[in-house]
Parts: sequence; structure tokens; C-alpha cells
Amino acid sequence: VQLQASGGGLVQAGGSLRLSCAGSGRSFSNHYMGWFRQAPGKEREFVAVISWNGGSTRYADSMKGRFTISRDNAKNTVYLQMSSLKAEDTAVYYCAAELSYSVFIKGSPDYWGQGTLVTVSS
Repeated sequence: VQLQASGGGLVQAGGSLRLSCAGSGRSFSNHYMGWFRQAPGKEREFVAVISWNGGSTRYADSMKGRFTISRDNAKNTVYLQMSSLKAEDTAVYYCAAELSYSVFIKGSPDYWGQGTLVTVSS
């Protein structure tokens, strides 16, 4: 069972990037799925989460209005569309999946992807 994140790269400030995270080995259609990130020298922080059916989402305050999370259960995949990127968005982005919303938000989901690096140049 694994989550495979992709889509990271180098982008200029103000640009956009779309991250993908594909699950394999089991279905995550009944899991909360989402993203965390860890910038150099900083602790990992919550980015966004989406409910199993996509009907509910939550974002960290600094990402509201700039990031959009979505999912495709048929593809066992969660996405993070990032726009108006800033230098401070530079980080390794990790996807994650968890049955419990509260456990997810606390930063302890059962399943983690390997991370994908996003670098925003100013």
C-alpha cells in the first residue's frame, strides 16, 4: 500500500503548479486525503484535506483562496492545485490518507506519500 506524489518542480512567484497523489494497493475512497508540507528548517504543517466524497474541504489559513484540493476516487488520486505561489510556499509537499478527520488534522494519518519538492523562485 502506498501513496505516490508527483508534480513538484521549480516555478516563479505568482505561478501555478498542480500536485497529484495516486494511491495503490488499496482503495482510499473512504479516507480523508490531503496534503502537508515541510519547508527547510521548519516543522511539517497542514495544508489541506478533503472528505471521502469530496463534499467537504479545509485549508490552512495561508492557503485559502490560492490552493484547491480535489479528488478522483475512480483513480484513487488526490490533487492540489496551487496558484499565486509565493517564495514561502517552497517546501516538500506530502500527501496523506486517514480514516479519521481528527487524526488527519492532528498530523498523524496512517498513510503517507514520499513527498514532492516545490520550489518557488522570487
